[in-house]
This record gives sequence, C-alpha cells and structure tokens, in this order.
Amino acid sequence: MRRAEITRETAETRISVQIDLDGSGRYDNRTGVGFFDHMLDQLARHALIDMTIRAEGDLHIDDHHTVEDTGICLGQALAQALGDKRGIRRYGACLLPMDDALVRAALDLSARPFLVWNVELPTAKIGTFDTELVREFFQAFSTHGGITLHVDQLHGLNSHHIAEAAFKAVARALREAVEPDPRKGDAIPSTKGAL
Repeated sequence: MRRAEITRETAETRISVQIDLDGSGRYDNRTGVGFFDHMLDQLARHALIDMTIRAEGDLHIDDHHTVEDTGICLGQALAQALGDKRGIRRYGACLLPMDDALVRAALDLSARPFLVWNVELPTAKIGTFDTELVREFFQAFSTHGGITLHVDQLHGLNSHHIAEAAFKAVARALREAVEPDPRKGDAIPSTKGAL
C-alpha cells in the first residue's frame, strides 16, 4: 500500500495531503490559489498519482506560504509512501513539449535532495500568480521528498506554457521513477543497499 497522508499546521498555513502512488491520476486539489491548483492537477494526472490536497493559508498576504508549504507536505507524503524504496525504478526523465515550450525534467529518488532549476519565466505573473513561486514549490518538494531534480527549459515564450510544461515533465519523470521495476523484485535500487 504505497499511500500516505500528511498534515501540517503553522501560524501561516494548514495543509493536508493524501496520495496513492498506485492510483490512476485522480485529483481533488483545493489550495485557494487557482493557477497552482491547475498545476497540481497536472502533476497528479500525468504522474498517475491519486492526490487530494486541502490548504488554507495567509492568502491575504500573498500565495508564497501556501505554495511552499504544499510543496513541503507533498514531498513528505511522497517520501512516506515510498518507504525504503524497494523495487522501484528510482530514476525518471521526460522531455515535454507544450506549444512553444519545451522542458526537460530528470530526477533521482536518491534521498539526496538537490534542485537544478534552469527555467526563465518571461513574466512576473500568470494571472494573479507570482511566477517565482513555481521554483519555490519545486524547491520545497525536492527537499522534503529527498529528490535530486533537474528542470531545464529548452524553449518557451509563454509563461503559462513553460510552467505547465515543467509540472507535466516532472510528473512524467516521477511516474517512471516510482513505478515498480519488474526485473528488480524487492531489491533496493542502489549498490549501497539503502536509499
């Protein structure tokens, strides 16, 4: 049962995350931040991870704490659902086109978090959403999920397309990495014997 539920409450946010790594990509995400919900829906759908997220944050200030803390919780949920990572593929990569945008994501579920972010969103906002928060989300997600994550924008003119391509590329890479490897059985995918 590769499922997890995480709750986090601070003076700034109240977040709950439920995921099932062996789902079909069903989602019900409500953070109060419309564009961010749209991106989380893409993440669930293309990773084939069932995801339910509820967030209440200090949106009267801005979206930052809500987005970052959701990334923290989602990363923690991923790490919990993976357990000791027996039998998974561990690595995943995707080259994803979306209209003018082309984004490459590659990741390793290594328990050694590191984010390489070569993405330039040409506008400061997508609707009312601060585009700098896309990176903040992936920083929190990779740190708390124990993910080495590289995201590279190869082309793109439209901020919405670039951001969405990044979420979809990470989702597709994640889908590959968390899948059971039929050739590995119950083995941990590391010569160290632990991840």
